[in-house]
Amino acid sequence: MSSIQEVAALANVSTATASRALSRPDMVAQATRERVLSAARHLDYQPNVLARSLRQRQTRTIGLVVTDILNPFHATLAKGVQDAADRHGYTAFLFNTDEDPGKEGRALDTLRGHLPQGLILVPTARARENLRLLPNLPVVELDRVTGNPAATTVTVDNVGGAEAATAHLVALGHTRIGMIVGQQDISTAVERHAGFRQALLGAGVPYREQLVLPGHHRQEDGRQAALRLLDLPADERPTALFVGNNEMTVGAVLAARERGLNIPGDLSIVGFDDSRWAQTMLPPLTVVAQPTYDLGVLACDLLIAQFSRPARSRASPARVQLPTTLIVRQSTAAPPP
Repeated sequence: MSSIQEVAALANVSTATASRALSRPDMVAQATRERVLSAARHLDYQPNVLARSLRQRQTRTIGLVVTDILNPFHATLAKGVQDAADRHGYTAFLFNTDEDPGKEGRALDTLRGHLPQGLILVPTARARENLRLLPNLPVVELDRVTGNPAATTVTVDNVGGAEAATAHLVALGHTRIGMIVGQQDISTAVERHAGFRQALLGAGVPYREQLVLPGHHRQEDGRQAALRLLDLPADERPTALFVGNNEMTVGAVLAARERGLNIPGDLSIVGFDDSRWAQTMLPPLTVVAQPTYDLGVLACDLLIAQFSRPARSRASPARVQLPTTLIVRQSTAAPPP
């Protein structure tokens, strides 16, 4: 391998200038920078990023922690973050927690050893406690919030999205509307539940506690909760379901098929999150869509923007909330007679 000293000699500059031309090109005159780059290409020079990071005690890396990489929503978030990081010249280290606070803590501890410049986190229920492992590190909370007033957050209007979904079902004539909610120690689940209740209250439709069951954001949780609701007596079971995320929505659809129910003839379903499979299912699903990719890009842009600001100027963190969109397809209709 060629060395930086050989590059400097070929370009007829000092070693320090050659190093700056490659790592901080904005600090070097264009003609000098081009001479150094030409020498580096000629010698097939590859910088030792690890050694430089250890010397400078920082890297051009950020951490990205999501809760379920198998969920298309989180996979799309991750792509948005990584595309934006690449555009800024950064690398994103990806970790998956499976909704496990203990696994989240281990991920942050591992990340600490890689000297990241910042972190994008989809929090678990104990994220505020786990974040003590990385004090003073710039953090953007993505999709969910921990309640930390000092955190920059990028979310969607969960309350408004849930209200729109529920109002759509009410407008179709449904009065027995059930909901499969997520964990009530997760901000998105709390907000979607609140929007559901607000829409019922505003329409004068009773909120039936027995028709609201929890899930843990996974397909099987949605299936089990839906089976319990669909096994109620015919005059008590819901004629429509609003489901709190895409994985649980799949479970609810499977439960309806197990019970031989027609969608939407016997049961209308609205899910939160859109995806390619939601559009290709039979029938295609009515959903509350989020600008998922844009969420990831925006979170990364906001994080990297913090790196050039002094710590004292971060006292007023950004609170960005993007809108949702109700997409009406064929999984909702008027209730059966």
